[in-house]
Amino acid sequence: MTDPQVYGHTVDDQTRCAHYATLLDVVALKFGCCEQYYPCFKCHDEVADHERRPWPDNRSDEPAVLCGVCKTELLVAQYMRTERCPACSAAFNPGCSAHYGIYFETPGD
Repeated sequence: MTDPQVYGHTVDDQTRCAHYATLLDVVALKFGCCEQYYPCFKCHDEVADHERRPWPDNRSDEPAVLCGVCKTELLVAQYMRTERCPACSAAFNPGCSAHYGIYFETPGD
């Protein structure tokens, strides 16, 4: 099985990009508009040829978050309730929670 493709600017092998590149910036997020992983919304806006849409709430049973360290795909709920990858224990950036509304549709949106 091959690792999912991650799109964006200056993506390293752990999904860091030109916009977010700290040791903890090791997730990529799948967008509902294109079903492609990007390290951040800025990468999507700069690279994609369409308007961004968050991952739909009615597809919460599908993986939409990628750990850049071990390439494990997570459900949104798994990601939102942990600070580390459940597979490899890599720490995730807690500041990403400020952008959940950009990445994930909430019930009723």
